[in-house]
Amino acid sequence: MNDIAKVTVLGTGVLGSQIAFQTAFHGIEVTAYDITDEALAAARQRFAGLAATYAAEVPGAADGAADAALARIRTTTDLADAVADADLVIEAVPEVLELKRSTYEKLAALAPEKTIFATNSSTLLPSAIKDATGRPDRFLALHFANRVWVFNTAEIMGTPDTDPAVFDTVVDFAARIGMVPIPIRKEKAGYVLNSLLVPLLHSAAELAAFGYSEPADVDKVWRIGTGAPLGPFQIFDVIGLNTPYNIMVHGDEKSQKIAAWLKENYIDQGRLGVATGKGFYDYGATS
Repeated sequence: MNDIAKVTVLGTGVLGSQIAFQTAFHGIEVTAYDITDEALAAARQRFAGLAATYAAEVPGAADGAADAALARIRTTTDLADAVADADLVIEAVPEVLELKRSTYEKLAALAPEKTIFATNSSTLLPSAIKDATGRPDRFLALHFANRVWVFNTAEIMGTPDTDPAVFDTVVDFAARIGMVPIPIRKEKAGYVLNSLLVPLLHSAAELAAFGYSEPADVDKVWRIGTGAPLGPFQIFDVIGLNTPYNIMVHGDEKSQKIAAWLKENYIDQGRLGVATGKGFYDYGATS
């Protein structure tokens, strides 16, 4: 199977932007796609911020490598143009099954036969999407964690239809861009990381949403009791509140009540997490 030389990232939110920048930082040409010029303007600000962060935190990035990564990223709102010559498309659109399926239906008609499709979905099974891709043998999940340059696992999970050679190609790609590949041998909603993390975050949100304890106190207990550097609400802020909201609003009755609490008290108040300067905590001005 050919090496992956051109990558398209669909969706330029917090994690999509990080995936694009991490890929470009390791020498691969990247096209970042989003649906509006306004979204891409925000993405270009994120890329500039990531260049500064990498220069400060990643060894060797201050010697021009971060700036070189910026030069390898182009942006577009034209989906056909974005995928015209892509070897790999990484989809990072919101965690809504219907939206992901409709995205792949469009991709199936536009991308070359050679193109591998990968979803960065954090909770959905790739089997729930595969028939919309038009190429189930060249489709799989490739999941990144937020702050990819630090928390650099890449979980790779196929379906029974995924070509083993495609799976191996994506494992190799993940290693090439500085990630630690974690092959997952059977489909599991939440992969490894979120199978552990999501129940923690849900339990923490339940404690606060239903009035048992304040977020800061929940975090304090978790940090003291486990030695973890961050509490669950600090993790929520790093992830960004839109993603857990989108997951919980489609969940059971309890999850929907927590989602409504998140929306009323935080999201509707513009408190979306670290990326916006405030979430459960205040972080000051953001670029």
